[in-house]
Amino acid sequence: MTLIQKLAVAYALLFFGVVAIGYVPAFNDPGGNLFGLFSLQWYDDLLHAFSGVWALAAAFTSHRQAVFYFKLFGSVYLFDGVLGLVTGSGCLDGGIFINGFRSLDDIEFPARFFANLPHLVIGGFAVYVGFWLSKRVHDHFATA
Repeated sequence: MTLIQKLAVAYALLFFGVVAIGYVPAFNDPGGNLFGLFSLQWYDDLLHAFSGVWALAAAFTSHRQAVFYFKLFGSVYLFDGVLGLVTGSGCLDGGIFINGFRSLDDIEFPARFFANLPHLVIGGFAVYVGFWLSKRVHDHFATA
């Protein structure tokens, strides 16, 4: 199993953990917001679970599929995080279509930043793995 495939397994575990942590009362405030920042709905859990299953399937299928996962998944998640940061609404939960562009008055910037930080970090690292690290790892093994 290559490094990229192992990272895909780690992503699968991460997403399964995200789904599970949403059901731990200690991490939810009285309003049902995870870490006091955002509310996760059933469709968010479905999306996170699907992301984990896809990562796991890609990891155990091939190095090439794991790279494809990181490229496509990372691009979409990073875009969602940037869109959420700029507009206050993401695309993966349909928020941009339902709520449109939200002003800074609707969501204060620190909350907007921290609500989108997971997608920015997870998506950004996945883009790094898919587009840069996978090429360096491939080039290293091709010349070794």
